[in-house]
Amino acid sequence: MELSNISISGLIILVIACLLVIALMVVNAIVMVYAERKGAGFIQRRPGPYEVGPWGTLQPVVDSMKLLGKQIFVPSNVDFFLFFAAPVLAFFPVLLLFLPIPFGPFLTALKVPDGIVLILAFAGFGLLANLLAGYASNNKYGVLGAGRAVSQGVAYEIPMILALLAVVFQTGSMNLSEIVEAQGRWPWSWNILCQPLAFFIYLVTLVAETNRAPFDLPEGESELTAGFHTEYSGMGFALFFLAEYANMLLVSFVCATFFLGGYKGPVLDGFWWTFIKAYLVMMFIVWIRWTFPRVRFDQLLNINWKWLLPLSILNLWITAVVVNFIGK
Repeated sequence: MELSNISISGLIILVIACLLVIALMVVNAIVMVYAERKGAGFIQRRPGPYEVGPWGTLQPVVDSMKLLGKQIFVPSNVDFFLFFAAPVLAFFPVLLLFLPIPFGPFLTALKVPDGIVLILAFAGFGLLANLLAGYASNNKYGVLGAGRAVSQGVAYEIPMILALLAVVFQTGSMNLSEIVEAQGRWPWSWNILCQPLAFFIYLVTLVAETNRAPFDLPEGESELTAGFHTEYSGMGFALFFLAEYANMLLVSFVCATFFLGGYKGPVLDGFWWTFIKAYLVMMFIVWIRWTFPRVRFDQLLNINWKWLLPLSILNLWITAVVVNFIGK
């Protein structure tokens, strides 16, 4: 559906798409909790969950029911409105970010000429939600976590944008469907081969932007209890939890779209290729979490300002020169 041709039927399609995205976010969280705990067990040579259901498959469902049944505690002297607005702001704007993703050749809920701009613009609401959560909690660990989240998010957003911009320069379009169509069916025709440095930079920044280990400084349990969402329980914590896994899935879909050919594959183009590629990126994020130790905050910022930012600028400059003198 084109953004310029929104009608009653178009609004109905958007509503249905949002409901499907909500269902996807819930199912994704359940599946990834199980996959992450089993993956952690495999990496650390332990079984992981195996008591509840066959091979522990029902453990995430039971955990979810327990979490939703928890009482919501509100600390004293909090900013009441911002305290409850923060988890809502963390969760619901993510719904919009999935709409311009081309899941298949004819499976895009909202076709916009500048889809990546829409995603990057609304992605900032997650960072704002983290800031409000820490500020409104009246908790020193929450404030420290919020400060870390803002510093980290602002820093790593720059090389991430520059890495994606290199692909935009190469393709000549910010339309996500056109970026997928510019790539072929086979891996050697995907952007990962002609933009390997941009792909590497994006992989590092997506881990940092989703606050995942080894870059989970805003939530560092050993230092800040739980960081910006220390004071949240019950449904408030559940919304932050769902938003984290939804953001992981979003950046994985963007990675699949920009660098891995999107819905294109060796046999029968379709949405299944988009999901396969995205979940391979998700499993990479899980593997990184349980393999590398958490870095110090100064190391985290040094990795960005001293390495990723200069490399992303260099890669963008080389791409611009090649496109200008050799052609797309």
